[in-house]
Amino acid sequence: MSDPLVRVLANPGILGSLSARDWDLLARHARQSDLLGRIAELVFDHGLETSLPAGVRGHLDAERVLITAQRATVTREVGHLEKALAPLGVPVVLLKGAAYLMAGLPAAAGRHFSDIDILLPRDALPAAESALLLAGWVGTHHNDYDQHYYRVWMHELPPMQHMRRQTVLDVHHAILPLTARLRPDSRLLLAAAKPLPGSAVMHTLGPIDMVLHSMTHLLHNEEFSHGLRDLSDLDLLLRHFGKDDHFWTELPDRAAQLDLTRPLFYGLRYARALLETPVPEATLVRTQGFGPPKAPLPLMDALWLRVLRSTHPLADDAFGPAARFLLFLRAHWMRMPLPLLIRHLAHKCVTPKQSGERSNKTPDA
Repeated sequence: MSDPLVRVLANPGILGSLSARDWDLLARHARQSDLLGRIAELVFDHGLETSLPAGVRGHLDAERVLITAQRATVTREVGHLEKALAPLGVPVVLLKGAAYLMAGLPAAAGRHFSDIDILLPRDALPAAESALLLAGWVGTHHNDYDQHYYRVWMHELPPMQHMRRQTVLDVHHAILPLTARLRPDSRLLLAAAKPLPGSAVMHTLGPIDMVLHSMTHLLHNEEFSHGLRDLSDLDLLLRHFGKDDHFWTELPDRAAQLDLTRPLFYGLRYARALLETPVPEATLVRTQGFGPPKAPLPLMDALWLRVLRSTHPLADDAFGPAARFLLFLRAHWMRMPLPLLIRHLAHKCVTPKQSGERSNKTPDA
């Protein structure tokens, strides 16, 4: 498998030596994988814009304009959310892309944004949903089965969309479904959340929790179109927070406390394998026991190292579709006990998706 996108993300310095043909291939891979904006930021951060082949600069400039507009939209929406939810008197924790942006983290660089995810205490959900409805956000899943799916089994309310601005919001009370095999305690995440500067309402997860959530989202999702983008997010988070030595010593203990040791093992393993993320040897030693038994590990490596790459067909091989299918099954297996999973998949197979609904999957922003 040839993947120029992985090579560039692991070693941005090679951008300055790419030929016009190399750039043509890289841009195809990056656009398909939702990473052209990040490539654009790497080019300008390294001062390489003057060495670009003719025609490339226009594509990168256009991508930066689009992302600048998206960043303004997310910033505006966070302000609207703060105004709507402030009367509840509870912390509102931004997750994933919106958190990276509002906290000024490197993982926001060149990143596209499709929706906003927030985390609230579960007992605050009824009041939050009412406040959001009054502010113009409405639900997008209306049939009885989907309402039950989200409200009884899942870790979030049915996705909401603003009636006028059309922005999409996912309101979480946990980072994994209630039916999942792993059970990270949301109360611990909320207790360690950090307020955004100048706000008493809006928060982000603590640095270690943010990294663990990134790993958990990446490795428990059943849809892989943003797999490499999410791995790149994780790489940037680890490089940024890892400048503090205390981060690495506290990371394994926090993963054990939150029941997220297996995502930590895989997250560190594949970030290092694909993007050359620097991880101290002492941390690798401490997390070695967090992995699966030795027998399945080569299989997991073969699957994940195929899936966590560019989604362009040129980066795929004959086993790529099988790897995606097997990890799709694994994600559902991790999400629900078998009887419930069979019931759910049977229902989704015989029930047509309603117009305007998103699939019942882990949200992706």
